[in-house]
Amino acid sequence: MEPADFVEPEIAVTAAITAAICSPRARKVMRKGLVYGMAGILTAGDVVTTFARSVRQGVRQTEGKEETTTPTAQKIDEQEAQAAKGSKTEPETTGTQPRKTMDKKATIGGQSE
Repeated sequence: MEPADFVEPEIAVTAAITAAICSPRARKVMRKGLVYGMAGILTAGDVVTTFARSVRQGVRQTEGKEETTTPTAQKIDEQEAQAAKGSKTEPETTGTQPRKTMDKKATIGGQSE
């Protein structure tokens, strides 16, 4: 090979890559760059995934609030309209039942009084 051949771009790139592969220092730098680059990509992926989960959770909470509040607001409006007309009807329940409680009796020695 003549010195003029090294001026051609293809030959120059090939020579640079070969020198980098053979040089321990260059391999160490490339290896560190690849490790830090991969760590950055994984961290960015985690950030994007976390953000998407929080957005999804917020949307679900918002949808749940709209479903529970809208029917109640409509029922209140209907009740107010009926009251304005003077009709005496019982208001509808919202579908919630009162909480069931149990009375605990004091026990002495494992026997109830």
